[in-house]
Amino acid sequence: MSIAQTLYQRYKRHRTLQTDLIQVLPVVILMPHSACNCRCVMCDIWKDNKNLKQLTIADISGLLDTFKKFGTQQVVMSGGEALLNPNFFRFCEMLKEYGIKVTLLSTGLTLTKNAELLATHVRDIIISLDGDETTHDIIRDIPGAFQKLREGIAAIRQFDPDFPIAGRSVIHRHNFRKWAAIVDSAHAIDLDSISFLPADVGSHAFNREVLWSEKRQHEILPDRDELDELKKIAEALILSHSNDFASGFIAENPAKLVKIYYYYAAIYGLNPFPYKKCNAPWVSTVVEADGTVRPCFFHAPIGNIKQTALDKILNSDEAVNFRKQLDMANNSTCIKCVCYLHLSPGTKLN
Repeated sequence: MSIAQTLYQRYKRHRTLQTDLIQVLPVVILMPHSACNCRCVMCDIWKDNKNLKQLTIADISGLLDTFKKFGTQQVVMSGGEALLNPNFFRFCEMLKEYGIKVTLLSTGLTLTKNAELLATHVRDIIISLDGDETTHDIIRDIPGAFQKLREGIAAIRQFDPDFPIAGRSVIHRHNFRKWAAIVDSAHAIDLDSISFLPADVGSHAFNREVLWSEKRQHEILPDRDELDELKKIAEALILSHSNDFASGFIAENPAKLVKIYYYYAAIYGLNPFPYKKCNAPWVSTVVEADGTVRPCFFHAPIGNIKQTALDKILNSDEAVNFRKQLDMANNSTCIKCVCYLHLSPGTKLN
């Protein structure tokens, strides 16, 4: 991208934030396949595997004009497990023809058999890591899941030793005592970095048509009387793995890491929810496996690409009014959000 194009993109991002009309869309999250090949304790996606939905080549073709119009630079393939879509690598080829880079979020179970194609067609991969080998396999409810991760990462590195592979870990009741072991395991399987976030237990995300009951939430939430222990474990990690913070291997800085404790404490009314700086509905959108479009992962749908072109959906009266009226500091969904995105007009996408 030339300097003039970069400055023009920055200007359009600024105008989008000012006017609430999407003029540039740097990031799009696609869910190519609704099913998942794990059975995680903190997620219900896999429970609906029988009702398969997936994006088609025609769906992706229909999105390309919008991506070109709005200068989309990055597509994040999420899910479900995106690699379950038989056209996944064709999607990557189509996006690459438009100069769009692909990031894959994956369970990592099928990296080995797809290693060469992934090294060729995908810019980077973020895999889910839940603990040391035993803990990871228990939380995923897949025997040998950890070993498949290790083998898959090694297979990709055979084709490209410098291929970027990061880890992401949801910290909750079942693994917070393994926090340091997660970091050590990330090193052991040759990840480039690891990031952490708390578990979402109160939204309709992760295929929850019916909100979880209080009992179900507390199967994942640390108990109130465990919070002090969680905080001490986080503080101990900051001391024991100071080199990993300094090098960026742990993506969060120490203060942000401790916010996971404050997030859970807020659920019990012990403090406010940690502040989050986010402008996801202005710089990104989510397209689900059935074509449903959301302003971000957690907010209600605003349309469907099988009925209306994406650019029309994003700048419909409903979508524009949503952005105009969204008060993130007081919106209950935003306050409790565990995963957020902030791109200033000058932020560069790698």
